[in-house]
Amino acid sequence: MAIPFKPKAGRRATRLACGETRREFLWQAGGGFAGTALTYLLAQDGFFGAQARAASRTAGGAEAASPLAPKQPHFEARAKRCIFLFMYGGGSQVDTFDPKPELNRRHGEPMPDFDADPLLAMRRSRLGGLLGSTRTFKKYGESGIEVSDLYPNVASKIDDIAVIRGTYADSFAHGSGLLQMNTGFIRQGHPSVGSWVTYGLGTENQDLPAYVVLLDHRGGPISGPPNWSSGFMPATYQGTQFRSTGDPILHLEPPEGVSREQQRQQLDLLSKFDDLPGGAAGPESDELEARIASYELAFRMQQSAPEAVDLSSETQATKNLYGLDRKVTEKFGRNCLIARRLVERGVRFVQVYSGGGHGDDTWDAHGDVDSNHELHCAETDLPMAGLLSDLHSRGLLEDTLVVWAGEFGRTPTSQNTLGRDHSPRGFSTWIAGGGVKGGQAVGATDDFGYKAVENTVHVHDLHATILHLMGLDHTLLTYFHGGRDMRLTDVHGRVVRELLA
Repeated sequence: MAIPFKPKAGRRATRLACGETRREFLWQAGGGFAGTALTYLLAQDGFFGAQARAASRTAGGAEAASPLAPKQPHFEARAKRCIFLFMYGGGSQVDTFDPKPELNRRHGEPMPDFDADPLLAMRRSRLGGLLGSTRTFKKYGESGIEVSDLYPNVASKIDDIAVIRGTYADSFAHGSGLLQMNTGFIRQGHPSVGSWVTYGLGTENQDLPAYVVLLDHRGGPISGPPNWSSGFMPATYQGTQFRSTGDPILHLEPPEGVSREQQRQQLDLLSKFDDLPGGAAGPESDELEARIASYELAFRMQQSAPEAVDLSSETQATKNLYGLDRKVTEKFGRNCLIARRLVERGVRFVQVYSGGGHGDDTWDAHGDVDSNHELHCAETDLPMAGLLSDLHSRGLLEDTLVVWAGEFGRTPTSQNTLGRDHSPRGFSTWIAGGGVKGGQAVGATDDFGYKAVENTVHVHDLHATILHLMGLDHTLLTYFHGGRDMRLTDVHGRVVRELLA
């Protein structure tokens, strides 16, 4: 039976009940089971492996060198690389970048409408009254943005920084909060923002990973590797954890007695096996291709990775700029300096963690917010200011995006008398560098610093803006998985135009 429909140019004016072509018929008949069978038969014949190899060829007919070969962005952008400074545990906005005089005036009083927010109401037994900040805020730079005495060195760079005071998230738990700030989702299994960036842009250095993670010396964050995972994408796009001292990657060196020439022969043989008819077919082909690519990358990194983390060529003045001459700043400063060396060498995305493990080894200030933040701000203030200065002096800041964030903020109410609990309702983040309009504070929280109320920026919006600054449209950067085109921002997100230069 023919079903009439409005024809398009060049197409016949009737549509068959199960499509116009034999392929459409097979795909639609019987709820798609025929199409599933056809897909299986084509896979058995190696059809999809051949198609993938054909798609990987360039216009000139040569094989693409790598899935991480440099790619054109969706549009021209200033930022070509990103350094993400992650304050694990959740810093307090009202003690760093968001002064609240009203909170200080009403110190000790009950928070108005406490039970109106279920997030607070469910934790009534563990929270006290309003806890005013003991920090001193003053205006810095030509912009006059207020920053607390915990961050004097970062404050000196405030005219390069856009502070986002209206950031908010969805989870008050560390694990899911970390995942959302890193992947856009509160559950595991999704690619991290670094994976999306490298998927979209590739990398400029094929001898180093496209995406590198540098953890705090005290350990890693809750949830661990899923925070820098490639999720449902090929493993090629996942973050590679570097160590700041010793071998940058464990077990990178070849076994004793195996020469570099022997390694090369082994890899060439493996590649020949993969190129045999049907070698790339089957459901495990993506994993196999990614594993072979990782072997090749590891072979190249044996020479390039140690040099990238070797700071012996840096001047003493540069090391001092990052605080390597001071015990409190040496470890985080070393990671920041390595981050600069990596992006200088073409690495696309570097994430540097402050805080590792649990409790006061992180920014999780449940007991005493002052003592906790005095430690972690002292560890990070000079190195981060040094990073911005060093990038600027080398001409790298104009095309390097720097992001500062934690998984959430902290409550304006007290916990354990002097501490603050988790709060995703409103907190501060900041960005600087390529394409960012510095010297401004965007958005606002309420009078107590609890909830974002003005020009609010959800995590999805922050991610959309990061991608935009790097030339990627978050609505077009997709990966087909689970029956639909997946995005870093899911079905949400807006570019915060006020942040753009």
